[in-house]
Amino acid sequence: MNNSFLKTDSKDDILTLIFNGELTLYKINSYQILLNQINFSKFNTIVIDLKNLNFMDTASAIFIDDLSKEMLKKNKKTQIDINNKDISDTLKLVQNTRKNDFSQSSVKKKDILKNIGETAYKYYLTFLSFLSFLGKLFIHLLYILKNPKNIRYKEILFEINESAIKAFFIIALSSFLVGIVIAYQSANQLSLYGANIFIVDMIGLSMLRELSPVITAVIIAGRSGSSFTAQIGAMKITQELDAMRSMGFEPYLFLVLPKLIALIIMMPILIFISDFTAVLGGMLIANLDLGISFNLFLDRFSKVIEIRHFLVGIGKGPFFAVLIASIAIYRGLMVKNDTQSIGYNTTKSVVESIFAVIICDAIFSIIFTNLGI
Repeated sequence: MNNSFLKTDSKDDILTLIFNGELTLYKINSYQILLNQINFSKFNTIVIDLKNLNFMDTASAIFIDDLSKEMLKKNKKTQIDINNKDISDTLKLVQNTRKNDFSQSSVKKKDILKNIGETAYKYYLTFLSFLSFLGKLFIHLLYILKNPKNIRYKEILFEINESAIKAFFIIALSSFLVGIVIAYQSANQLSLYGANIFIVDMIGLSMLRELSPVITAVIIAGRSGSSFTAQIGAMKITQELDAMRSMGFEPYLFLVLPKLIALIIMMPILIFISDFTAVLGGMLIANLDLGISFNLFLDRFSKVIEIRHFLVGIGKGPFFAVLIASIAIYRGLMVKNDTQSIGYNTTKSVVESIFAVIICDAIFSIIFTNLGI
């Protein structure tokens, strides 16, 4: 170990780096310091002489390989002289391994592009499948509109109770609390400018036009939409859907359309409940925090909040209902023959429904604003 050293020999434009003794991890740092002091620009050829080495570990082999590549980058002719077979094998092992690592990284890059393409194609097929489902849904809807006797009133009433009436309390409470939060956060700012009465405008416009429809849709997507997916998914796993078809009962008429129609009917009513409780919460805070009496609040509300704002919010209900019900039912029909698929599709149902509702609400906002409504 004590006889290990690096010396240089230059002749014309050739520089020879002569490594002696043992080249190990512990010598690399000191050798690198020596190499940094050499002005390689004066030489065209660099010879890395390893003939006097009697041992070299893999870390040092990486060091030699890096040194050789660095010289090549500087446009120097590089030559490595080796006599010892073990050292030659170690250096080749390192060089081959690094080549394989580079090849694997290239393959991984190709895999990333492949995955992006496969994912995009998968979403494309899912979109086509969803359009196909909407087509079937529309055909069956036309069928029962032409044949009202086939409307399943009992199933629709059942779904109204399960998906909407049982959600009254949570929607009312959530909207009431949101009304309180908005009023409370606004009260301090408005009081600074002596504009206390404008809290009525803020509560009325924000809740009736935007927040109440969205809050209601999000709750229904999380509660009733997930229930639709799980119920239909479980029926598919237990082959109840196939059994219904074999007995002559069309699942679209007995399962799908009642859920869709029930939600279309009840969403405007649920939004109205949300409007009422949210304004009630805002009115309570306006009275307690800003000293605005209930009569004054209602008088201002009737003067500044036009009926069109209420109708805009209520009018979004059926559209949100179609989005939530169709996505939830479609996801239920996509469940595979395992229980994990129910959880996966239920999660996808909720996420996709909420995303679709937000996009739809943004489109409505742009359209209504441009139309001056």
